[in-house]
Amino acid sequence: MNMNEPINSTIYSFPPISNPESTVLILGTMPGKESLRAQAYYAHGQNAFWKIIFALYNRPFSSDFEIRAEVLLQNGIALWDVLNYCERESSLDSDIRQEVPNDLRNFLLTHPSISRIFFNGTGAAKFFKKYFPEINLPTFTLPSTSPAHAVKWEQKLDVWSIIKPGADKKFTVP
Repeated sequence: MNMNEPINSTIYSFPPISNPESTVLILGTMPGKESLRAQAYYAHGQNAFWKIIFALYNRPFSSDFEIRAEVLLQNGIALWDVLNYCERESSLDSDIRQEVPNDLRNFLLTHPSISRIFFNGTGAAKFFKKYFPEINLPTFTLPSTSPAHAVKWEQKLDVWSIIKPGADKKFTVP
């Protein structure tokens, strides 16, 4: 490879995990490098997302992606990313350039039971507000489950518990 050749840094999101019964949508920004390698959401071993989901729904933890997806669907949770593709060299949201959003408008039309949207971190919230200001559903920005977001796991778990039905607790996002 010629060292002067540009490196193609375009990355693509995954299809959503959802079904018609989904009532909650959790949106990330874009998969990180480890997730892209594994072709699975939140595949980095230190990302707290799956540990939080399994803890909230009192399920024994599994690293099997099919089981992970099933836990989401059984609990009315849809999972996707705000962005469809972008340019990014690292896994950091702050490095995202030339982003193109996913078709969230159509997704919500085909998933009319979704009544709340949760953002996995401020990056997802920022891009959502940029591209979808007209979407009029309650939105909540949760602390990122990324290991780069230095908040204790227990504190993340407590804040993330708002995704469960009937959870109207007031909280301050760390």
